[in-house]
Amino acid sequence: MTAMSPIDRRVNGPRLQALLGRWEHGGPAYQSLADGVRGLVRTGALPLGTRLPGEREVADSLGVSRTTVTAAYDLLRDEGFLLSRRGSGTVTTLPAGAGDRAPATLGTVETGLVDLSAAAPTAPPQLADACAAALDQLPRHLGDTGYVPLGLPALRQAIADRYTARGVPTGPEQVLVTTGAQQAIHLLMVTLAGPGDRVVVEHPTYPHAIDAARGAGARPVPVPVTATGLDVELLASTVRQTSPRLVYLVPDHHNPTGTSLDTDARARVRDLARRTRTVVVGDETLTDLTLDGPPPPPFAGDGADDLVVCVGSASKSFWGGLRVGWVRAHPDLVGRLAQRRAHVDIGSSVLDQLVTTELLAHADAVLGARIVTLRHQRTVLLDALADALPSWRVPVPGGGLSTWVDLGAPVSSALAAVAYGHGVRIVPGTAFGVDGTFEDRLRVPFSQPVDVLRRAVDGLAAAWAVLDPTTVPATGRAAPALV
Repeated sequence: MTAMSPIDRRVNGPRLQALLGRWEHGGPAYQSLADGVRGLVRTGALPLGTRLPGEREVADSLGVSRTTVTAAYDLLRDEGFLLSRRGSGTVTTLPAGAGDRAPATLGTVETGLVDLSAAAPTAPPQLADACAAALDQLPRHLGDTGYVPLGLPALRQAIADRYTARGVPTGPEQVLVTTGAQQAIHLLMVTLAGPGDRVVVEHPTYPHAIDAARGAGARPVPVPVTATGLDVELLASTVRQTSPRLVYLVPDHHNPTGTSLDTDARARVRDLARRTRTVVVGDETLTDLTLDGPPPPPFAGDGADDLVVCVGSASKSFWGGLRVGWVRAHPDLVGRLAQRRAHVDIGSSVLDQLVTTELLAHADAVLGARIVTLRHQRTVLLDALADALPSWRVPVPGGGLSTWVDLGAPVSSALAAVAYGHGVRIVPGTAFGVDGTFEDRLRVPFSQPVDVLRRAVDGLAAAWAVLDPTTVPATGRAAPALV
């Protein structure tokens, strides 16, 4: 298997250090380092074909001898996890014959493997009828080019009406339809921030938001999210001190912690945006998925604050296969985003937009059934974790698609690596931080059918037994005994 890729992926020493987290354990240092890098390759945190930093740079970043790094690299080359070529450096690869267990991309279907890397639901039963209705509507659009940069007028109106019904008066001119919420986040980052600018994010937060900020050349500045939610006072002081170009928040059923901002905190965030003239982006992709209690109040309040921007998506409410997202913002910002979007994408799929329009017309019925299913899946997952892994501290989220587990030991990366060998792909907690923290946390989604969730817990329990976290040294460093 070749490791080379048409994409020139590289990591430097500090980034590798952040990815490794607490990598040392009681054995030889070179073995610990090799275990850590191997685990990153197996879970996909270091994609195949990624060029690693030189031995001296790694040694300086990790505070170890160059001899240690050389021995670790040599071991990984012998095992087939690294490949060195003159002029190409050292890149990640996989041993010959290991392709059937390669850490494939997000959501890739692999027989016998439970994929918990994405907190995303399966399609609702109403999707087929929505597709049929969309096909009936399609002939009306065939006389046009199919390029609608701002989105289909009917869908923009449907999205605006949904905001208005929640108490946020909105017109279609305030809505830009995007190819998923991820494109919406990316467009906001590259339009509002640039190289060297600061972007404030919650910590932990949605990993692709961190990637989008860094992709724009900006520096993510973290603000903690505790068990009770975002520290709004610290957010305010951080904004005053760092003057960020924008703030990115997940106000409802936060990914990954499951917390939500209360009414007072939302008002304080909007006031902060006004006082500091800072754009605050509220990612509302999980807003529809309230499992306990009343739905959260609108993040945008009465919608009058031009600096408060909302992002939404059909992916979590309906289905990830519908690549439809949107931005609610001032019309001037909508126009700027549309111009930036035209550099890479002329418009979203017309058929997907038609399907989403149909689903929004029947959203109450679709979401009502989805909530019932998610509550049951949440109960099954939490009960299974309590039985199989009683040492884990598992909060009960009031909404969303996952729970943010406290493992009680800094072994998240090692657990993710070992779990892959036991049929479970899961993302380590470190992926949700900007600096390699959250090694003691694990996001466990309950968005899969119950039989799949039970198999996932079985695999996680088997991986946990292999790790034996009781052997973690007193220094708090993990002992990733990979198999």
